[in-house]
Amino acid sequence: MPATLQPEAPPTTAQLDALLHHAAIAPLNDIGWLRVTGADRVRWLNGMVTNSIQSLAPGEGNYNFALNAQGRIQADLTAFALEDSILLETTEAGKLATHLDHFIIMDDVELADITSERHGLLIAGPQSISILQILGLDKAQPTTPSLHSTTFHAASIDLIHAHSPLVPRFELWSDHATITSLTEALTAAGAAVVTPEALEHLRLLSGTPRYGIDIRDTEKVRDLPQETNQPHALHFTKGCYLGQEIVERIHSRGNVHRTLTGLLLTGALPTPGAVIEADGKSVGEITSAAAIPLPASASAPAQTIHLALAYIRREALAEAQAHNLTLTYPGGIATPIALPYATP
Repeated sequence: MPATLQPEAPPTTAQLDALLHHAAIAPLNDIGWLRVTGADRVRWLNGMVTNSIQSLAPGEGNYNFALNAQGRIQADLTAFALEDSILLETTEAGKLATHLDHFIIMDDVELADITSERHGLLIAGPQSISILQILGLDKAQPTTPSLHSTTFHAASIDLIHAHSPLVPRFELWSDHATITSLTEALTAAGAAVVTPEALEHLRLLSGTPRYGIDIRDTEKVRDLPQETNQPHALHFTKGCYLGQEIVERIHSRGNVHRTLTGLLLTGALPTPGAVIEADGKSVGEITSAAAIPLPASASAPAQTIHLALAYIRREALAEAQAHNLTLTYPGGIATPIALPYATP
């Protein structure tokens, strides 16, 4: 049963203000967990994902892709090394478990879906650390991602310092009752409650792709690791893994034909799948877009921007960034922009 937040969320602009300038919380209801155990777990998992599992010390984590033999992304995940196991955090627990289980042959490895055992709460924003300190939950490792076990009212908690390019982001994982108590304590300490819409706005401002939306594996499109512009998911000296040949071939040749980038849109808000054109030719496709109500600050008034993530052909992107080419979409003009967004 997911954690239930009792306080009512403030208006969307105020929610985003809390995430960008203060602290905010939200339940983590769409995250799944797998536990990998067995004597061969490190060697086996190192051969299944794109980052270096063998280099992780207990408590450390890293972001990964799971690929097929053709180098196409099957799922993304964050792996955390523990003393006796490896935890995998993903939005695709069932799909990832099926994919990985297919490759456990003669290995001393067991894979278990423990999603139902874990209930999570996000806290994000510049004041997150100080609010965690108020509750005595200030022992997170400085590196990201990382996982540290602590307690709250004698209950065990996994405190994750998550990778987040825009604002500090932490996750608290425990049983349902403890997460409910933490929700009440964090709101009492000053954290605002935010909705999935506000978290989606923060995701786009951060430039973070989401599997199934911006990282695709469909009949129409199957994305390659380097196309997603997530270099922190790749390790090029770790040894062999499933799909490595394709990843290494792209790496040695220097580029892919298209890349995920941020776009600032002038015009109507497009729907996902909208085509990006230049000189009448298709050069890309929007995967995510939103009208984001940026709150006022000391240096800027409140404003609403239209921001998108899109795959653009590299040559067209380079020309657009040099202001030698105009990118358009049905309803407006798309201007490439560096992400994370420089919020005031």
